[in-house]
Amino acid sequence: MAKASVVLSFHEILLHQSDVELLEGPYWLNDTIISFYFEYLEKVIFLNTNELLFISPGVTQCIKMVDTEEIKTFLEPLDINSKKFVFFALNDNDSPDTAGGSHWSLLVYSRPESCFYHLDSSSGSNHNVAWEFASHLISYFSKTASINFVNKECLQQSNGYDCGIHVICNTERLADWAHKYGQIESCDMLYKINPSVKRKEIINIIHNLSDSP
Repeated sequence: MAKASVVLSFHEILLHQSDVELLEGPYWLNDTIISFYFEYLEKVIFLNTNELLFISPGVTQCIKMVDTEEIKTFLEPLDINSKKFVFFALNDNDSPDTAGGSHWSLLVYSRPESCFYHLDSSSGSNHNVAWEFASHLISYFSKTASINFVNKECLQQSNGYDCGIHVICNTERLADWAHKYGQIESCDMLYKINPSVKRKEIINIIHNLSDSP
């Protein structure tokens, strides 16, 4: 079935009505919505912040599937070497050809702390996915020094479909913290998340952007 009409063209992202309807819930968020919000963080919220990089789910999926020596093909055009904090939205999809999966979590690379932080709102569900992906990246990011991997405690979702919203909220909070304090370890991630409020907020952002000249 063909997607409904385009609601918003925002930099590299095309949002269709069928994508926006996922935000009206209770639905699992797809790659397109998360890609849009990562783009929004980069191009609007943290526009003048040079140390942060938000990697779209599509690029993350490609990196998962390629050999280590090919990772640079995806990351170096994004000026990865000048970034201190890199945010990856991970899902458990293991197919190289299709979008999808059933669970989202967040992996953050902190160059100043030489550490990958994994935040999973359904604790343990994506541990293997995150560990394998981080291990894949470690040889790219560091040829000599060791890089740690930490499962960072975070608020747990109360249903089976809000993982994407948790990734969005966790990314926004950690990016702000990293920008202000230059590290991630001390950020308390057990703060309150209201998924329904955030869904409405994102819908309003999309409508406001679509109404802009």
